[in-house]
Amino acid sequence: MIIQPSSRLNTVQEYYFSQKLAEIREMMAEGKPVLNLGIGNPDGMPAPEVIQTLQRRAAQEDMHGYQSYVGIPELKKAMADWNNWAYGITLNPEKEILPLIGSKEGITHISLAFLDEGDVVLVPELAYPAYAAVAKMVKAKVITYPLDEENDYQPDWDFLNALDFRKVKLMWVNYPHMPTGAGATLDTFKRLGAFARWNKFLICHDNPYSMILPNGKPMSFLGVEKCEDVVIELNSLSKSFNMVGWRVGWVAGHEDYIKTILKVKSNVDSGMFKPMMLAATEALKLREDWFSELNAKYQERRKLVWVLLDKIGCTYNKDQQGLFVWARIPRRYEKSTQLVDELLYEKNVFITPGSIFGTKGDDFVRISLCNKQSVLEEAISRI
Repeated sequence: MIIQPSSRLNTVQEYYFSQKLAEIREMMAEGKPVLNLGIGNPDGMPAPEVIQTLQRRAAQEDMHGYQSYVGIPELKKAMADWNNWAYGITLNPEKEILPLIGSKEGITHISLAFLDEGDVVLVPELAYPAYAAVAKMVKAKVITYPLDEENDYQPDWDFLNALDFRKVKLMWVNYPHMPTGAGATLDTFKRLGAFARWNKFLICHDNPYSMILPNGKPMSFLGVEKCEDVVIELNSLSKSFNMVGWRVGWVAGHEDYIKTILKVKSNVDSGMFKPMMLAATEALKLREDWFSELNAKYQERRKLVWVLLDKIGCTYNKDQQGLFVWARIPRRYEKSTQLVDELLYEKNVFITPGSIFGTKGDDFVRISLCNKQSVLEEAISRI
């Protein structure tokens, strides 16, 4: 290159899965039949009516122009209606919902919208790496707050109470928690909401897994009393509707927060493909039958993952929620990467090392439920 990359890239690395998937592709090109059990990439199809809507609408000549930055009214209303059905919350579709090109885009937009250089961002000690990566790119300071297995991966209140909040601007929260599968509790949400109001910072709750194998009724942080002014919430059609490649999500919250995020979004993209928004609208009409069938499939797969983990000698909690199983590795391994590489190179089976989510993940691995039963059975037989 004849110019140097931006200094902001000094703080981040290429996403782990980007590197590892390239290695797996090379192995497969060499004839090694690698089974990828690491990625949360649903293998099922969207509902037939969703596909049909996309096909039908894409064939119409008035569907291919620029669209509004804020999405079409039909999509926003469908998002509001679905939130009301799923979580019992009422949102104004025109003022309190902003469709996104996937919630990962939302993480970037939120960080650009609210963070200045030197601001402090709180990130769970085990977390989706994008929270910290984007914060660092905008030159904010990241402080990780502990989530311990002994405390069911709920926030460490002693740590938070001792923290200096004068520069804290944003806190990332994610329940059901990825990667551990720990569920949300009403007490945690209430305490966090009151804590944010007292210390004057914004909570961003990332909520894409609430409909996958929930223990009880799925929860939204926006449904917690007196939290509306201190919380925004991300959600997506990716995991719950088998639509990861469609890149359709949303952020919901107080009108002022949505307007602020829109200032960034309107300068970054030019809206989504209208037939895709109309198809997403159709997906959001799905109710109990869809989720019951989806979760029945994942429940059967999870039983096979438990068998697989038993073969490896891992231990795990069967009360986990979401799209993965989080498990502690046997003591004979110093770090999860050792077990992961052993399985990959000796058995051609790839699982995710917990270390990519934080140092507290060194003793853990994560396995995805996004593989057919035949694939999981093959992995078991190899091990």
